[in-house]
Amino acid sequence: MSIAEGQLSAAISNSVVQCTREYTGRGATKARTTIGNDMIVTRMEDTLTKGERSLADNGKGEMVSEIRRCFQMTMRDDLVARVEALTGRKVIAFMSANHIEPDMGVEVFVLEPSSGNGGTAA
Repeated sequence: MSIAEGQLSAAISNSVVQCTREYTGRGATKARTTIGNDMIVTRMEDTLTKGERSLADNGKGEMVSEIRRCFQMTMRDDLVARVEALTGRKVIAFMSANHIEPDMGVEVFVLEPSSGNGGTAA
């Protein structure tokens, strides 16, 4: 990974965590972004708010997952805009998922194929 790519990866991680904090009141304590040809994946750890953790600990994990899905769909446009601004590329698909135990989440951004690879699989 080049220095520039490492800086971009860190900037995306920070932006995703910041956006999540703005919408939920708390961001992940750990985040790592991996950049591929036309895909960016941000993996976060320790994502749940105190209230969500309390619900999950009391058998309401599915409710917490549903709340998180709602937040992610609400944040979608903001997250996509941030990644597009940082990368200079168009996001053509966004997917998101959470896991309660262990407490992790992922944000996946599929980018429009760059002119260099023609959109074909390697």
